[in-house]
Amino acid sequence: MTMRITPIRTGFLQLDGGAMFGVVPKKLWSRMIEADSDNMCTWCMRALLVETHDRIIVVDTGIGEKQDDRFRSHFGPTRQELFEQELKAAGVAPTQVTDVLLTHLHFDHAGGAIIHGPDGRPQPMFPNARYWTSERHLRAAMDPNAREKASFLKENFKPLLDWGLLHYAGEGDRVPWTDDIELRTVYGHTEAMYVPVFRTASRPVIYCADLIPSFHHLALPYVMAYDIRPLDTLAEKARLLEWALEHEAVLVFEHDPSVEACLPDRDNSGRIIAKAHGPLADFL
Repeated sequence: MTMRITPIRTGFLQLDGGAMFGVVPKKLWSRMIEADSDNMCTWCMRALLVETHDRIIVVDTGIGEKQDDRFRSHFGPTRQELFEQELKAAGVAPTQVTDVLLTHLHFDHAGGAIIHGPDGRPQPMFPNARYWTSERHLRAAMDPNAREKASFLKENFKPLLDWGLLHYAGEGDRVPWTDDIELRTVYGHTEAMYVPVFRTASRPVIYCADLIPSFHHLALPYVMAYDIRPLDTLAEKARLLEWALEHEAVLVFEHDPSVEACLPDRDNSGRIIAKAHGPLADFL
């Protein structure tokens, strides 16, 4: 079977523009994305549906609907019904999913892994799937540093561990997860986050997760204030973009509100820019 990759929106949330762009001044980043009077910008939560061989894989799961009104007032999640709607439009039911890869366990990436059932009790959204993460990352999520504590909500992942559904995909800088999926491990945003690379028939596809969260973060200095090791992020971005240029890979953005993907290029001054951007399907 030829690999089929479909971006699936799981909804939108609001995050502070200054936090999303780090040391870049608002005078610059506000030209790229609109902020409201509270400096909040709207961002997408874009998962991937990957159909290959005998596996149906979902990569990341969005924020979910379990959190209380106080939490929701901070992040304003909307359109969360898109997750099931777009899966259905792709012809996949939650019961058909065989694997769920969680790039990392921050609430806007892992929150949709567990839902409340009709009886109000937690249950896996994908009941027949195995869930995958990095063991090193899970350890960090279970005992988080003060900077990330509010991002790791244990109700989003500890039940998976208790139910025996959470598995370790592997450790190391490059993890050969399947015959055609490699996991790059990066450490700038959080401890041991995965950046999946898919080998399709036409070109490699890189799901950037929070290493390059949006189209606007292509420029190297655009590093989120959320990152625990921003200088590592800078180096990891540079290495990934150089590899993408060399292999003509397409980048998929998890958080960009409108741009799914782009082909990177280099301008005359040596800066990384987008050669073209648009729906992922345009590049495959």
